[in-house]
Amino acid sequence: MKEKISLRTARRIALGAQGFTDPRPGGEPNRRHLARVLSRTGLLQIDSVSAVVRAHYMPLYSRLGPYPLALLDNAAVTRKRAVFEYWAHEASFLPVETYPLMRWRMQRAEQGEEMYLGLAKWGRERKEMIDEIYREVADRGPIAASDIEGHKGNGGWWGWSEAKHAFEWLFWAGRITTAYRRGFERYYDLPERVLPQAVLDLPVPSVEDAHRELLRISARAHGIATYGDLRDYFRLAPSDTKDRIEELVEAGELLPVRVEGWDKAAYLHKDARFPRRIEARALLAPFDPVVFERTRAEKLFDFRYRIEIYTPAEKRQYGYYVLPFLLGDRIVARVDLRADRPAGVLRAHAAHAEADAPPETAAQLFEELKQMQAWLGLEAIEVTPAGDLGPALADIRVS
Repeated sequence: MKEKISLRTARRIALGAQGFTDPRPGGEPNRRHLARVLSRTGLLQIDSVSAVVRAHYMPLYSRLGPYPLALLDNAAVTRKRAVFEYWAHEASFLPVETYPLMRWRMQRAEQGEEMYLGLAKWGRERKEMIDEIYREVADRGPIAASDIEGHKGNGGWWGWSEAKHAFEWLFWAGRITTAYRRGFERYYDLPERVLPQAVLDLPVPSVEDAHRELLRISARAHGIATYGDLRDYFRLAPSDTKDRIEELVEAGELLPVRVEGWDKAAYLHKDARFPRRIEARALLAPFDPVVFERTRAEKLFDFRYRIEIYTPAEKRQYGYYVLPFLLGDRIVARVDLRADRPAGVLRAHAAHAEADAPPETAAQLFEELKQMQAWLGLEAIEVTPAGDLGPALADIRVS
């Protein structure tokens, strides 16, 4: 180990790598700003829950401030698209340039690997149906899985779940891709009819080269990371990463370091910045790269975070849809939020301060809630004085 890095410095390195030292746009964010965020994060994890706003929209907001949601929507639908959908850290939007780097996963999926075990087993047993659904997409695309429900194919009447299995298998295998979404439903088409030709013409790297490049992206996005962090960003297997990380160390692209309080070795990206200050103020989605690996969030911020959507209400500790609040270089609070669109209200059901949260936490959080309310086009904020920070937020709301 060549160097020992303080925990606070590690936090600043990590937040700088994720774009929290970049200046926010002076005007309305545009595709150039979207590209800048993607160059930092490498991906945007997709999630369907819309309690506030779907999680893939939030990392852009956390880094750019208010922006038109159409910025991401449009980047994912035109022939000049900037992003495509595939499995990375779960289902994600990825820069289109990353497409060749994921071909190995698609090829393995077609062989029944690198996909959910149940889906792989189903695919081995239902090859004829998969081929028939592929022909439907080729003939009729873009189409949704729901377009097939009750449709009489050569193999008989298709139930929704059966058709959906086939679409998901084909998507994993890269034989179809997302053309666009309506609501949250995917409409599938063939990659050659969706992706820019320049992307389709890019050379496909070897498996080893693809893994090496994905680890480079992961290392840049982390700034400083353990072996597990680097592997998890694109959900790479240990057998695919150990040698590649050693090669990146040997090449001087990753620098072994120790981080104060961490019990595992860490790696610093050679181009990582060491910010003197982080002046962030941002609500983070549950699936923001800063916190989506919960063990890393705990190591970096002493912030234990679990999503409680599927926990019975009476057993929840913090609430249904809880967003961490980043202030400076620390996560100082969490707030249970819901956008009540029919009523036009952003509802803060509870707010909790972390240990040693600064005195200005409530005031700064309320300012962030006001900005989010405006971004979402809601008319008001309502605060329930629940949680240790809730009463202070409620007082600010009525003052």
